[in-house]
Amino acid sequence: MERTLILVKPDGVQRGLMGEIIGRFERRGLKLIGMKFLQMTPALAEEHYAVHKGRPFYDALVAYITSGPVVAMVWEGNDAIAAARSTIGATKPAEAAPGSIRGDFGMEIGRNLVHGSDSPENGMLEAAIYFSDDELVNWSRVTDSWIIE
Repeated sequence: MERTLILVKPDGVQRGLMGEIIGRFERRGLKLIGMKFLQMTPALAEEHYAVHKGRPFYDALVAYITSGPVVAMVWEGNDAIAAARSTIGATKPAEAAPGSIRGDFGMEIGRNLVHGSDSPENGMLEAAIYFSDDELVNWSRVTDSWIIE
């Protein structure tokens, strides 16, 4: 099973889209194994976005992600990364498919509502930034046989 970190960014929280966004991943068939509502500190944002350090948009990215609370979640499933990323939609909302989170609710790249891990390796690394192993719940879902072959 792959794991992916999903963040509902400050714009998604402020717009009251937390439940809608969480519901999309649930309906997709991914399994929630960890969730926190938090105010991201600059240090946490710098750790999360370390790969972008030195890029022209880095300071604005850190300022934005720390501007309000976020919902941090770890979702699990077969091909969780690909499933989550197609549910989220393209980074630029104007290019995101209708039916995706960004396609339905986003307008600008700087306010694109959600972060999702881009690889299984990053899914594990990013999840570890926000959650210790004992904060992730290993549980059986009665509907799994109807979702997973």
